[in-house]
Amino acid sequence: MDQETRKHLGKDPDGLLTYEYIANHIGLCDDDMPLLVDNMIAVDSTGQFMVSAARYLGAIDAVKYQESIARLVAMAIERDRERRYIGDLLTSLWGPDYLERAEALSSSDDNFRRIFKRIHPSGLL
Repeated sequence: MDQETRKHLGKDPDGLLTYEYIANHIGLCDDDMPLLVDNMIAVDSTGQFMVSAARYLGAIDAVKYQESIARLVAMAIERDRERRYIGDLLTSLWGPDYLERAEALSSSDDNFRRIFKRIHPSGLL
């Protein structure tokens, strides 16, 4: 990523510019992904674009982008206090059958457990 692009993304007010950059340069920006994730974490105060980026990266290649997805999800959980966005991660990242596997996923994935507890506070386990 060149300096001009870094400057441009550094002025990102909410994460949308960074998300668009990732979406438009996927496969070409892999080396810059940690920096892009850092930028998104710094500017996305609601978690909206972190959730979108995590879903997008998961759809593209969940294994390849595992570390970036985990960081984005962890911070989105912190920022999305109203639970407006994080619920979409359950089916996007863990599949439409996540409820059937909720107990196993909760014991093996901290981000899943944290989201599940927020979305289903009375518990279904």
